[in-house]
Amino acid sequence: MKPQPPPDPARFEDLGLVEPLLQAIREEGYTAPTPIQARAIPHALAGKDLMGCAQTGTGKTAAFALPILQRLMRVPAPKPRHIRALILSPTRELASQIGESFGAYGRHAGLVHTVVYGGVGQGSQTKAIRAGVDILVATPGRLLDLMGQGFIRLNGVEVLVLDEADRMLDMGFIFDVKRIINAVPLSRQTFFFSATLTHDATDLAREILHEPLRIDVAPSATTVEKVQQWVYFVEKSRKARLLEQILRDPAIVRVLVFTKTKHGANRVAEELNRGPVRADVIHSNRSQSARERSLEHFRSGETRVLVATDIAARGIDVDGITHVVNYDVPHESEVYVHRIGRTARAGAAGVALTLCDRDERGMLRDIENLIRMKIPEVGPHPAGPGAGPSAAPGAAPHVAAPHHAAPHHAAHAPAHAAPHRAVAHPAPPPAPQAPSTRGRLRQRRYNPR
Repeated sequence: MKPQPPPDPARFEDLGLVEPLLQAIREEGYTAPTPIQARAIPHALAGKDLMGCAQTGTGKTAAFALPILQRLMRVPAPKPRHIRALILSPTRELASQIGESFGAYGRHAGLVHTVVYGGVGQGSQTKAIRAGVDILVATPGRLLDLMGQGFIRLNGVEVLVLDEADRMLDMGFIFDVKRIINAVPLSRQTFFFSATLTHDATDLAREILHEPLRIDVAPSATTVEKVQQWVYFVEKSRKARLLEQILRDPAIVRVLVFTKTKHGANRVAEELNRGPVRADVIHSNRSQSARERSLEHFRSGETRVLVATDIAARGIDVDGITHVVNYDVPHESEVYVHRIGRTARAGAAGVALTLCDRDERGMLRDIENLIRMKIPEVGPHPAGPGAGPSAAPGAAPHVAAPHHAAPHHAAHAPAHAAPHRAVAHPAPPPAPQAPSTRGRLRQRRYNPR
């Protein structure tokens, strides 16, 4: 009989963390490490390179932030201070959140950190760097810009972190990332975290990691178990009308709507705002101040609908997202997994709705193959004739996934089971309760300043 691995440590005190970090954790109100923290932190403290596959919201920021803080605390800060730890992030929002996390967990560590990213003036960023920092969180473009101007040198870096590595590659940062890596000493500790481990991400990890420990907390083909998934078949021209009808349901408390493109996100938000539904939008073409304002409105509840592209959404860490709507079916099946993971976090229930037109059905089949289940169809809806195989004019609006019929997972369905039939009159679900973060140390919320 194969021996079972030892259970994960149940307390932060069992991970080998020093008292100043434990004190900060207690002050944040957390008591138990998440799986990725329990598995990664002891090995990171021992000096191992790590390769982690974990979706957003699993607590991976603390999984690398706490070991970095402890490592740098062991040796008095040099005078003048120089960059000893570098964290690369694909987006401004995620970089800011990581910086907030270092500030929270390192409040008693006596270390200095700063964040640099594009889209804003560099004056305050270069001033902080000249004053001396131990930990730098950066997006690749702005970092290379400041390196080229002579403000930043990376020859003293002891720890390198690539966070959301798959998204950095998707955004075309591969050559920028390699230039930065070449400027960092070979003798270093490296942490590589990714929501999905694509072939390109795995190849990069092999190049930069030395005998890494691989940690898989949420395999890429495993969707969040508490997410109820449903699909509406609708013609592309009728998606906007259907989305408006869906969003009229008061049970949809806080919803993230995904589009493939920035232009599409703008168009969807504009069409919603012409009707009774108020929506905001976030993507990389908006200014940093506008993106921060949109996030704050969404987080506070002033805006309950946020339309986003996949790249921008990587930096969104907002509790209480009850619904995710895929206005466009993503080309990459793994992106679907990441999208729906925005809801049903911290043990709460959630609903994912997908609007699928005729041209997107092949991509939907690819998603179903990846997640090993057939996504059930919501029946007649208000999109009008031709919307899908079960559409009928004059049907009553169907606004959300029914709560009385859960989707069948492949593991529980017999091989000969018949395909899912359309649900004729689904009732709107009760609004899922906003997830609580007490007792679990997750990525710190981003509070724009």
